[in-house]
This record gives sequence, structure tokens and C-alpha cells, in this order.
Amino acid sequence: MTGHQASEQNTVSDPFSLDELLDALAEFHAEPLAGEYEVPDPMELLKQRVEREYNACRSLLSGDEDIQRLESLHNWLHQDMARLAPIIESRRDRLRPSRWYMEYSDVRLHDKGRLVITQSAAQDPQPFDYPVMSDPGNDIASLRVELELRGEMQLSHQALDGYLRRSADYELARVVSLLQVVESMAGMRRSLQRRNSRGDNERPALLAETMNSFRRYLALAERHAEFRFPPLIIGVGVSGSGKSRFTRALVGRMGAVRLSSDVQRLALYGLDIRTLEGDLPEDIYTREVTTKTYQRLATCAGILLDAGFMVCIDGTFLERSQRDLLRLQAEARGLPVLLVSFEADESTLRRRISKRALRNDRDESMSLAVLAAQQDAFEDFTDEERLHLVRIDSTAENAAETLASMIEEHVRVL
Repeated sequence: MTGHQASEQNTVSDPFSLDELLDALAEFHAEPLAGEYEVPDPMELLKQRVEREYNACRSLLSGDEDIQRLESLHNWLHQDMARLAPIIESRRDRLRPSRWYMEYSDVRLHDKGRLVITQSAAQDPQPFDYPVMSDPGNDIASLRVELELRGEMQLSHQALDGYLRRSADYELARVVSLLQVVESMAGMRRSLQRRNSRGDNERPALLAETMNSFRRYLALAERHAEFRFPPLIIGVGVSGSGKSRFTRALVGRMGAVRLSSDVQRLALYGLDIRTLEGDLPEDIYTREVTTKTYQRLATCAGILLDAGFMVCIDGTFLERSQRDLLRLQAEARGLPVLLVSFEADESTLRRRISKRALRNDRDESMSLAVLAAQQDAFEDFTDEERLHLVRIDSTAENAAETLASMIEEHVRVL
């Protein structure tokens, strides 16, 4: 479905769920450029956008403290753009000629029956001179800014994790904090423009309300400009151990980006786990493909850690060499790493495997044979690994809370 088609089909009475919105975003960004577009310099485009947002905000501000905070943010943006210049330049081929919300003019986002956000929240009360093209990351950054402004942190975390998984654009993680600061500045500008157009300066109550909106965007921008020391969480366990369910929970709860060995293995074949139909390729579990899968996980984890995001890896990690490969991604950067062994008794494992095979129309005996092979092949943790190891009984009622507290305590200690 193209952006224009989706715009026609999704009306005020037909809101998006987050999954539907992310599907539409990823599909829109994947559409090839028309032949007549000449791709400009991405750094110049970003600098244009930053200067236009800054100048618009600066012209509408009068308070010394607000001006000082805005100027500090402006300086940070220039410093970060210089630091990320090679990444920004490398994303030239991803530029698109319009922002997503300009195509989807009337979109609403709902979550479990409640309206969360309308796309009009990110639209301009007055005409604004956007650059002719922009990085698609601006769209996911804008979505996250509006969610976080409303206190929807879990949805914001899920939005980034879900978009990266759909687009496979993990390099975006390197610049998304920068882009969120830019989009937060756009929110500041819109707040000030609305105040100016309504004459709020003459009405103290409305002035206080709109300046509060401006400062909330400002505080959000300052938070995304902070340097972070993210941990790497390596989830280890055989099939049925519960690692997928618990690692998914870390996305919304702790802001992790989740990397799944199953997803990355299929990506090597150009397959998407969400739309997969029929039997898997026969050679998808060969030794060579498994090695490439863990190398791909390590590469993506390194990108995300460099970008300041907590990373959670979901894989069996039967071999020490596989665990060492991922562990090195954190240790080489001086970042904390935690190995989480997800465990369950034999009867629970077999019951879960049988249930999953039935649900996915798979051969139960073959699935149980895979479980047995994994158990036989698992290489026990070394003394060095045990320094980073916690064990989770995935059958316990409070397992999710226990895991979250263990992660927080481990990171705090380190």
C-alpha cells in the first residue's frame, strides 16, 4: 500500500494501531525515488532544517533562561552533527522528497481502544520552509517525540524497536537521538507559533499554558542530548525457555532494542518473519548460516550500543564462542553486559514446544527433537561468564519483575 492509498483508506473513524502505523511507515520509506529527483547533500539539508527551526524559535522567545537553554541545545546540535557527519553522509540514498505526515493528512494512533495521538499534533500552525528532502528517520523521531511528550514511554520504545525490525535500518539508531532533538525543537517552534497566532501574550493564563508546552519540548530535547552508557543484555536459552517473551517485555519496560536471532537469520535470506508463509529454506540452520547470523547480531548490537541504546539479544547461544562474540561488543566499548540464562523444568519445556508446534502447524516430534539436540549441544558457562550471569526461572510468577530489577542492579553496580 502506498502512502497515498493509505491516506485514502485511513480516515478519522479508522485509526491505526502502533503495529499498523509502523508497517505503513516502513513501507512508505521503502518506496523507490522517482527518477526526476536529484539527491542533495544530506548534511546540508539537516543544517538547513536545524537553522530554520532555531531561528524561528529564537525570534519568538524573550526570556533569558529560555534563550540560554535554546542556544545550548543549538550548540549541541552542531557538535553532534559534526561528530556524526560520516553517518549522515552515508544515508544519502535513504533521503525522501516529503515527510510522511504530509502524505497521511488525517491519521490517529490508538492503543487498546484509547486514542493516543493525532498526526495533526506534528503539523505546523503556520507555513514552514522544510528542506526539499529529509532522512526517513525524522518521521520515527517525530512520532517518538509526540509519544514521549504525552508520557507514552512504552509505546515510544516499542515504536523504535518495531521500526528498526521492519526496516532493518539499524544505522538509523546512530542518528535518531539527534533527529529527536531536531523534532523536539520543531515542537517548541509550533508551540510558540500557536501562542503568537492566538495572541496568548495578552492573556496570562494562555501564555503560561503555551510556554509550559514549549518547555516540555525543550526538556525532552535536553534529555535526548544527554550521553548514555547502555548495557547489553544477552538472553540465553533453549527453545521453550521463555527468552523471547521476556526479552520482548524489556522493550517497553526498559527501552531496550531487541535483536532476535530468528529475525536476523531470516533476513539473511531476504525473508520477513511477520509475513513468512510455507516451509523455511532447507539450509537455513546450517553451520555457515548460524555463524553469519551471530555475526549479524554482533554488528547490529555494536551499532545500537554506539548510539546509546540498551540492547537485548534473543538467541539460543548454545556455544561459548557465540556468547563471547556478543559480549565483546559491550566490553570493547567499556559498557556493562549481562548474560541472562532463561530456564524451565523439562516438562514445561516440552509442553511449551508441543503447544508452539500445534499453533504453527509444525511437526511436534521434530520440534521436540530440536529441543533435545539443543540441550545436548549447550556448552556450560565458564567462570568468566558467571561474573556476568543471572539465572531466571521463567515459570515463576514474578519472573519479569525479577529480571528487570536484576538488570537495574547489575548496571548500577558496574
